[in-house]
Amino acid sequence: MGQLSLKSVIKAFGDIQVVKGVSLDVNEGEFVVFVGPSGCGKSTLLRMIAGLEHTTGGDIVIDGKRVNDLPPVKRGIAMVFQSYALYPHMSVYENIAFPLRVEGASEAVIREKVNAAAATLHLDSRLQQKPGQLSGGQRQRVAIGRAIVRQPEIFLFDEPLSNLDAALRADMRIELTRLHKKLGATMVYVTHDQIEAMTMADRIVVLNAGYIAQVGAPLELYYKPQNIFVAGFIGNPRMNFLPARYIGPTEAGVEVECLGQRQILPVTPRAGLEGADVLLGIRPEHINLGAGEFTIQITPTVVEQLGQQTIGYATIPGREDSFLFVLPGTRVIEDDKQIVVSFDAAECHLFDAAGEAFERRVDLASLSVPSVA
Repeated sequence: MGQLSLKSVIKAFGDIQVVKGVSLDVNEGEFVVFVGPSGCGKSTLLRMIAGLEHTTGGDIVIDGKRVNDLPPVKRGIAMVFQSYALYPHMSVYENIAFPLRVEGASEAVIREKVNAAAATLHLDSRLQQKPGQLSGGQRQRVAIGRAIVRQPEIFLFDEPLSNLDAALRADMRIELTRLHKKLGATMVYVTHDQIEAMTMADRIVVLNAGYIAQVGAPLELYYKPQNIFVAGFIGNPRMNFLPARYIGPTEAGVEVECLGQRQILPVTPRAGLEGADVLLGIRPEHINLGAGEFTIQITPTVVEQLGQQTIGYATIPGREDSFLFVLPGTRVIEDDKQIVVSFDAAECHLFDAAGEAFERRVDLASLSVPSVA
C-alpha cells in the first residue's frame, strides 16, 4: 500500500498557525516533494505525518486509517533526517540493524535485511566501519538503509541532502531517484532546493505561509504556474516581472502593452479587464540578444560567466529592481555597457492585480520526446 491523505490539516503554536488547512492526496508509489521558502510549514507538515508533531486540526490518513493518535512506530512510516542521526559507536551494520533489533527480529532476518539494504545502497564493503570513517554521502546512505530495512509503507525525507556539498548532492539525487524506481515505494520529501524538487519529484507541492500555492508535475509548475508566487519561486534565476496593461481579448489570446510595445500573448482571456494593470512575466533563459517581439535596452551591472552560460543582472530605465537574463556561455557581455535584448510573446506569462495567472496555452504533451520504435 502506501497511500497518504491529508484532510484540512492545521498546526498552530499558541495563536500562530503555521499549517493552515492543507489537503492533499499522495498516491501509492508516488514521489512527492514539499518545497517552499523557510517558514512555509513544509517540515512541520512532514513531522505531523511522521507523528513527531501533534495536529491541531484535520486528519492524517494512511492506507485508509486515521493515524492522528498513533505513535510514529505504528504508522508504517520511516523517516530520514537531515542530521543522519547515526550512532557513532556502532558499525554500519549495527546502525542499519538497530530498528530491527528494537522490533525483536531474529538474527537471521536481521542479517538478510541488512545485507539486502547494503547491496541496494552499495554499502557492502562498509558494513564493519563506523560512521566517522564514512563520507557524508555514505553516512546518508546508512540512514536511508536504516529506513529501508523496516519496509515501511511510506518513506519521509526531511532535507536529507542539505549537509552535503554540491557534487555529493547531485550524486545522491541520482541515488534516491534510482532507489525510488527500484523499491516502488511512496516517498514524501521536504526540501528548500528547487533543483532537488524538479529533478526527483513525480509531483511538487509548493507551500507558502502555511498554504498550498500549487500542486503539479515539475514541468507543469515551470510552464504553467497558477500564481505569481509559484512563478517567482520555481525557476533559477527567478522570473522577471514587468508592468503591463491589458488591452483586450483576441482569438489568439490577450493583447497587452508592455515597454511601450503591443503584442498578443497566447493566454486565456478574461472579460472586463480592458485597461487594467497587469504583470508580464518572462524567464531569464527566454531572453535573446538583439531585437525581437518585445525589445528592450538594458545595462548589465553584474555579469556571471559560468562557462556553459552567462547570467546577467541589469537595470532598466525607470525601474529599481534588477532585470535578469541568461545567455549562452559563448556570448561575452561587459559590465555597464548598454545592450539590446528581446523576448517572444509566446514565452510570456501574465498575472492579474491579485497575482493570479492567466492560463497559458501551452501543450505540455508536446514537450515529450517521442520514444524510438
